[in-house]
Amino acid sequence: MIVLRQMKTDDLPLFKSWLHTPHVAKWYHDPQDWIEEAEKQDSDFRWLHHFMVEHEGRPVGFCQYYACEDSDELWEGYTALGGSYSIDYMIGETDCLRRGFGKEIVMALTEKIMNHDDAKRIVVQPEPENKASCGLLLSCGFIFDTETGVYIKQVSHDLVTQP
Repeated sequence: MIVLRQMKTDDLPLFKSWLHTPHVAKWYHDPQDWIEEAEKQDSDFRWLHHFMVEHEGRPVGFCQYYACEDSDELWEGYTALGGSYSIDYMIGETDCLRRGFGKEIVMALTEKIMNHDDAKRIVVQPEPENKASCGLLLSCGFIFDTETGVYIKQVSHDLVTQP
């Protein structure tokens, strides 16, 4: 089981190292952009919700979510609909690949997004060549929109459990 915790400044060296590992760098282009967002998460990029993924107290990955309307991305028209959120995720530690953590991350992010009253859908657009991510999204209940190339999951507030 994984835990998502707020990313801290102390996490930046590890995050930076993950961005340069081959299995991450293949999909996370322009690492400096990702680093800048993480470094400025309390200022310019406070609209992004950054998390470290931990397994048994050990950081093993990174993820984030955001309201599409807060970004400059149009998301093939989904931003204009309102209530659209997007996610990013990675397993940084090589020995943690193919252990089911990706699915746990996506489900945990979905739950966090469902806690927003305006949330209606989650939209994600991994590179088509990233077969692992595409398959992961489908296994988490996302539907592939063949016209836009976007994976979509409708969220229902009826499923949110109150603490």
